Formats: sequence, structure tokens, C-alpha cells
Amino acid sequence: MAKPIVAVIGRPNVGKSTFFNRLVGERVSIVEDTPGVTRDRIFADVEWLTHKFTLIDTGGIEPDSNDKILSQMRRQAELAIEMADVVIFIVDSKQGLQDADYKVADMLRKARKKVVLVVNKVDEMKNAPIETAEFYNLGIGEPHAISAQRPAGLGDVLDVVVDNFKDFGEIEDDEDVIKVAVIGKPNAGKSSLINKIMGEDRVIVSDIAGTTRDAIDTKAEINGQKFLFIDTAGIRRKSKIKENIERYSVIRAVAAVERAEVVIIVVDAEEGITEQDTKIAGIAHESGKAVIVAVNKWDLIEKDGKTMNKYEKDVTEDLAYMKYSKKIFISAHTGQRVNKLYDLIVKISENHSRRVSTGLMNEVLYEAMAMNQTPSDKGKRLKIYYMTQVSIKPPTFVLFVNDKSLMHFSYLRYIENKMRDSFDFDGTPLKFIVREKTKKDELKR
Repeated sequence: MAKPIVAVIGRPNVGKSTFFNRLVGERVSIVEDTPGVTRDRIFADVEWLTHKFTLIDTGGIEPDSNDKILSQMRRQAELAIEMADVVIFIVDSKQGLQDADYKVADMLRKARKKVVLVVNKVDEMKNAPIETAEFYNLGIGEPHAISAQRPAGLGDVLDVVVDNFKDFGEIEDDEDVIKVAVIGKPNAGKSSLINKIMGEDRVIVSDIAGTTRDAIDTKAEINGQKFLFIDTAGIRRKSKIKENIERYSVIRAVAAVERAEVVIIVVDAEEGITEQDTKIAGIAHESGKAVIVAVNKWDLIEKDGKTMNKYEKDVTEDLAYMKYSKKIFISAHTGQRVNKLYDLIVKISENHSRRVSTGLMNEVLYEAMAMNQTPSDKGKRLKIYYMTQVSIKPPTFVLFVNDKSLMHFSYLRYIENKMRDSFDFDGTPLKFIVREKTKKDELKR
């Protein structure tokens, strides 16, 4: 199920980026006193209590500004509001209530979104009732006092935010439908691919980069299997983004990947894997999705008997962090190998949901340790007691050890490779968690 999306908005310099960085736990957004420094919306996954959501930081809103950059940031924030499930509206207690705050509040009322009003830069929480009182005049609910810099009051705000999620998960996903996100750079052929799959022009296809402005869902039933294909706007390099609506498309792509189980990354065969392709693929990889790399426009490539093998090797090297991904060479224009995509999607979707019995996986684990001794440091050797699978999508395993500091990443990769050799995990990432065994763990076993 897709995670809720929370947008952080407000005038420039009210502390949005500082607030964002506190929640994310690292310095992601640039923080300066110059208005307009956060020109691109930045997103991150956040977890509070048992709730996970995607947080979007936006540029400041100047409702009446004619400045080109500020007006683009205003439109960018409007788009963030449009796609958000909950909006955090930050105002500044030091500057007090501004005319621009009223205009942003009007914008939020028209959008009919759930809003959490946050008053930042309240140095002493005991003074909160006095410092927040005037913001009731905005008419969008109770103001919540925080200091993002100190920090203080953030937990109370997050409690209010996640309380607004209570209706979010009521729609059940159809387990019989495989959800497939189709992502990639502009003009790689994403919309053409979906049109070929559907056998009709369900998605507008154009040579103008960025034609597909939003995520578009297309349902299909092929050989008795139901699919939901999610087409997204092409993701462009930041230096080439001129329309802020394309920045919006990046977030839509992230949201599409979150909704999907399988992600098809469409690559232009004539261009090969570019730096931007590796970044796009990283969205799917970091989200733990099953991945197919579809090298499109294969009909335009001059070939000999070794071309495909060489190209596949190059793709694997360029996307070294996701060697598990399946590669297929297609032409959305001619339909070459497009029919093979269906079975491939079904197969890696099954692998993404695969569970292995504890007994079988530990047989593989003990055999792996017998063939290649565990690492040691200063006379102390790593002991791996046992392994268990704790979840799927992606398959996730916990290794119980005597001292997790002795687990070298190369040995963990060795165990992963053994698991892949023994069980069919093609196309899906595997996640391993290393824990030191306690007496409680032994009793549970």
C-alpha cells in the first residue's frame, strides 16, 4: 500500500528546511537565511511510531511575488498541496502573522486538504499560548508551537499529523493485481510501451519531452493475470528542468514506485545507461522493489551475434548496485519481445513475495559457513547461530550472531549470493538485518 504524502509549506525563511531536516534525521535541505534557497522540493521517507509516510519539503510561497523563481516556487508548492494527503503549514512566531500567511491559508481552504498549522521559533514552550494566539485568526485550526532549531514540540506535531492518516488505509489493495510502475527519462518510450501492451493509444505519445504530466493508471488483464500499469512523467536532469511541473513529476514518480510491486526502468538503447538512469533506478532500488530494466528502441541498434551480451554486461556494470535486476531488450515501436514482459513481471513478482522455510534457509546457511569460514577480528570469530525470514516485498532476513561488529559486508554479500543460488530471487533485492542473539531470542526460537 502506498505511504501517505505530507507536504511542508510556508513563506520563505519560516524554518521549513530546518523542520524537514529534523524529521528526516540528516541535513538534506540547504538551510540559509536567503529567501528562495530551497528551490527544488526534496522528499524523504519518515517513520513516526508505527506510521510511515513520505515528507516533501517545498520552496517558500510568496503569493503576490512577480519574481520568476519565487513564482515558480509558488506553483511548485501548489502542486505539492494538490498531491499531499496532509499539509504542514509553518508560520514564524518571531515575524508574527503576515498578510502572505492569510493568502496561503486561503489557498489551503480552497484545496480542502487536512492541514496541521505549526508555529515555529517558539523558544520557550511555556510561552506557547501567548506566541501562538494570533495565528488562530488564520481560521485553519489550532496552532501547534515548535522550535525546529532546538528542537522542541516536534513529537506533538507528528502525533497530530499521523492522526490524520486514520482514514488513509481503509481501501484494501486487490491482491490479484500486480502493480507495475514504468519510470525513466523523458522520451525513453514509457508511454509507447504501455500503449503497445494495451494494444491501443491509452496514453498520449509525443516526441516533446515531458508530455506525460502526471502518473496515469492503466488496467490490463493478460493471460488471466490482472495488471495495473502506472505511467509517470519522464524524470529530467535538474539542470534541464525549466518547468516546475516536471519537478512535480519527480515526486509523482516516487509515489508511483511506492505504490508498485514491480518497477520497469525504461532505458533508451541508443543513449545507453546515463548518469540520470542510475539515479532513476536508485529510486526503485532504495524502495526495495522488484526491478526490470527494459532497454527500449532495440530495433534501432546495429547488431551482431555478441551485441546483446555486451550490452547486458555494460548495463549490469553501470547498475552494479542492483545486479539482481532482470534485463530485457525490447522495441515498444515494433513490439519486439514486449509479449515476454508479461511472464517476466509475473515471475519476479512471485520472487518478490517468496518465503523460504527456516529449516531450508539454515541448511544453506550452515553449508555456506562450512565452505567459507566466518570472519574474525583480534582473535574473536563471528558466530552465526541461525537465520529467519521476517517479511516479503522485498524478502527480508534476520541473522542472529554473537557480535554484529564482526559481520563484514563481503561475508554478508557471500551469504546473499548463496541464498540467490539456492532459491529463485531473480529480479528482487534481498534485505539482511544482523542482530546479536539474546536469551529472549533463544526462548522464541
